[in-house]
Amino acid sequence: MAEQTAQGAPSAQGSPVEYRIEDLAHHSGATVRTIRAYQDRGLLPRPERRGRSNVYGDTHLARLRQIADLLDRGYTLASIKELLEAWDAGRGLGGVLGLVAEVDGPWTDEEADRISRAELDATFGGKPDEDAIREAIELGVLERIPDRDDEFLVPSPQELAVAAELYEAGVPLTAISGHLRELRVQVEHIASRFLEFTTEHVFARYLEHRPPTDADAAEAAAMVRRLRPLAQQTVDAELARAMRLFATRHLQHHLSSAPPPLRGDEPRPVTLPAGTIRSVQRLVGAENVAAFVTAATEREVQARTLDALSSNGPEKGSIDQVI
Repeated sequence: MAEQTAQGAPSAQGSPVEYRIEDLAHHSGATVRTIRAYQDRGLLPRPERRGRSNVYGDTHLARLRQIADLLDRGYTLASIKELLEAWDAGRGLGGVLGLVAEVDGPWTDEEADRISRAELDATFGGKPDEDAIREAIELGVLERIPDRDDEFLVPSPQELAVAAELYEAGVPLTAISGHLRELRVQVEHIASRFLEFTTEHVFARYLEHRPPTDADAAEAAAMVRRLRPLAQQTVDAELARAMRLFATRHLQHHLSSAPPPLRGDEPRPVTLPAGTIRSVQRLVGAENVAAFVTAATEREVQARTLDALSSNGPEKGSIDQVI
């Protein structure tokens, strides 16, 4: 980068780089208004005043790029200010930024790919389906490429391949997208619980300071690298176990000529005369029929149990016989 004076002209004396605010905005990608707002919030050091001009240097440019990077990673201006204040106080920021990069980095070895619109149409039925495209973009399965209407970015080729296989097997696209939405909610819950668990038992000691010290942040980053694969390995193992268990039950159910026996804790259907149902319905309303029948049955069972308990003679029978 060529050295600049306060007026933005090259300097031949090897003096420190200096910028006017317009030049700083140009090199950093921020607007003049944004730079001034950062100054007002204490995120950016005040410039040097020379006569009627404000002069900025390389430290201001580096700070603006750090702020932009942290904003891209999802940090708020308030949390960025805490990090930068800790750095300015001499606590260091290298470990914290390393931790940020480690957490924000890819959590899979899968690499994004591209697919043309023609290939996409051919994969899913051979006919353009604008509704399906919009749904896939909303779900993040596809991403638009600027100035390219005939090509899409595919963040997870594996996910798109699964959708293609399901479609080829006869699953409608609307059902696939609905299933993905439901699955995403459940997986996000699993991820949240795993993070809560590891934070409580592992990362709490590294994050007890706000922001963490440089050394603690560096150790936490190393621990993230170590534990990163554990979540997926655990889910893979448990999913395999559950799929085998439930797939076997489903197959037994569909191959059996008679309905499978109910477990002891499962409800059992009971047939009642239509007249009884109508009478109960008139009494309590259609929406309360099941609750009324359940309550009446439980009361009768309790009454018979009390009768059995109050009976002294063996000829009256045992509770087991009554119940």
